[in-house]
Amino acid sequence: MGSEKPVGPGKAAGSGKGVLPPERRRELLDTAMREFVRHGFGGASLNRIIRSCGMSKSSFYHYYASKEALFDAVVAGITGGLRDSVKVPAPEEFAVPGFWDAVARLSADLMRAAGRDRRLIDLWRLFYVSDAPVAEDGPLAQLKAGIDGWLGGVLAAGRAAGAIRDDMPPSLQSELTLAMLWTIDAWALKNLRDIDIAEGRRLAALQLDLLRRLLATP
Repeated sequence: MGSEKPVGPGKAAGSGKGVLPPERRRELLDTAMREFVRHGFGGASLNRIIRSCGMSKSSFYHYYASKEALFDAVVAGITGGLRDSVKVPAPEEFAVPGFWDAVARLSADLMRAAGRDRRLIDLWRLFYVSDAPVAEDGPLAQLKAGIDGWLGGVLAAGRAAGAIRDDMPPSLQSELTLAMLWTIDAWALKNLRDIDIAEGRRLAALQLDLLRRLLATP
């Protein structure tokens, strides 16, 4: 099934019946986010979401065409809200002699951003929602593709700077790097309740050390 998105922020999907007030939209998307994270996409109950928000089903369908459209709106809403609080350098900015210092700064910046804005953690959780919609034009798939492309660019910049090994195919290097990052992130998310600030910093340093061992020029 293709992804059906709302026409705009709170606007009825295909019905043209007005705009959901910002506070109500935020309540709906926050409630839906928690439901998707807790139960997965397939197990999430649309009835439970709209009942928690005091909406009727007919009112909901004035704004979103489906549960999939609601999931897409949750992802798009969090992503849009993070644009001002999370600044990620362009890949070419890493083509410098201090490549690994730049990577360490980005890691520290993301840690601080996650401490300031819980939406970054919320978005992180949505990456691991079981059976999430995977339509190529959906916001989650596009975000993942954007991250993959950005990482490929960073690795290319590191190779150009002589900081990253160039003795393996770039596509293999990207896949190995992504596999390591996703594995560590999935583990950290699963154990988030047991990770305090100090442990979070230690894990970030460990992740950086593992990346250097995998990628750095001998």
